[in-house]
Amino acid sequence: MRPLGRAPLSTRTALSRRDRDRGAATVWAAVASAALCAVFAALLATGHAVAVRHQAGGVADLAALAAADHWSEGEEGACARARRVAAAQGAGVVRCALVGEVSDVTAEAGAGPFAVRVRAGAGPPGAAP
Repeated sequence: MRPLGRAPLSTRTALSRRDRDRGAATVWAAVASAALCAVFAALLATGHAVAVRHQAGGVADLAALAAADHWSEGEEGACARARRVAAAQGAGVVRCALVGEVSDVTAEAGAGPFAVRVRAGAGPPGAAP
């Protein structure tokens, strides 16, 4: 007869192995969740960077077209028009130059690490800067 409170050797060994594995699934689930969150955050950041880049490109194009369209007002008037167009799109003009009927505009969109500058030019066909 066995003494009370003591399990046979094989049962005691099996219980200790089972106790060692207790909570392992929780750890794996937490690690997998953290990895998925990191991948999702990277995808969101990349998507935002691409969207800001496209916005800056559109703003630069529109501002350059506006400046080229108002070349007869001189560089000051044409660049003021470009700044208004950029501000209406939620961006700003960093640089604006007008050479004859051709405009050269650099616009900036976004903020912080996602700030992007894009340069665009516009003018009549065949016009050289």
